[in-house]
Amino acid sequence: MLARDIGIDLGTANVLIHVKGRGIVLNEPSVVALDKNTGRVLAVGEEARQMVGRTPGNIVAIRPLKDGVIADFDVTEAMLKHFINKLNVKGFLSKPRILICCPTNITSVEQKAIREAAEKSGGKKIYLEEEPKVAAIGAGMDIFQPSGNMVVDIGGGTTDVAVLSMGDIVTSTSLKMAGDKFDAEILNYIKREYKLLIGERTAENIKVTIGTVFPGLRSEEMEIRGRDMVSGLPRTISVRSEEIEQSLRESVAVIVQAAKTVLERTPPELSADIIDRGVILTGGGALLHGMDTLLAEELKVPVLVADNPMECVAVGTGIMLDNLDRIARIKI
Repeated sequence: MLARDIGIDLGTANVLIHVKGRGIVLNEPSVVALDKNTGRVLAVGEEARQMVGRTPGNIVAIRPLKDGVIADFDVTEAMLKHFINKLNVKGFLSKPRILICCPTNITSVEQKAIREAAEKSGGKKIYLEEEPKVAAIGAGMDIFQPSGNMVVDIGGGTTDVAVLSMGDIVTSTSLKMAGDKFDAEILNYIKREYKLLIGERTAENIKVTIGTVFPGLRSEEMEIRGRDMVSGLPRTISVRSEEIEQSLRESVAVIVQAAKTVLERTPPELSADIIDRGVILTGGGALLHGMDTLLAEELKVPVLVADNPMECVAVGTGIMLDNLDRIARIKI
């Protein structure tokens, strides 16, 4: 049996793995639960995510990737090893080739860390590709034509904005402002306004359930529970969509500004193409209510959410795996 090529979307929030010939076979949170005393890995993925904020003192639930890059090398390696072994893609005598996606502006040291983690987890040859490029391919854009395509990929740790033409990136920027920061803003807002402490998972739940980034587009209410900062006792409060929009306003403005900056640096011919084709939104942040409306309003161009924004990068790695030999030739 020969080893199968695999594509990995190594995200801050989720890891998605695409196996050649089998499609997306794994989609799990990037979380690892460790025993602090022995350093032993107790759980990985969804099982470990259930433990976040709910573990006894000797067990810690770690997210080894921060802002799109590796924050804890050993834990990332253990996580990748666990996922790859789970898939059973290694051949009898051969190892799989691995294509991994990374943000556009990571340093060569950070690239080396990702490459080494993949090699140690059982890869034969490692290829690194820039995330917005792979996301655009996964969203169905034909980026190999001499025309402009713009993609805004809002993940958990980073937001990548890029204009692509002829199969490569023309102008791009990458910010450490994405889903995790939105959760933190909501958490801080509840703490400041209501003197109530809530966990990361509750903040994320608020964002998904009633959150919006465009004023007046959504008006819903939800009850949340947390710990009162004054009495120290559990308390329940009600929050509204309007409040969430207010708490996310500054963070979202940073993403809008980044998209404007990339458009300003784009050659005029390609700008004309983008007006025709519109901007494609990918990544989990694309699902945030009102994000497409806000960007369309600010950029004055059509903005479309990709069909399955969460899986765009993983689908893109699958398409690139089919053309891996061609890519390898271009890179050399």
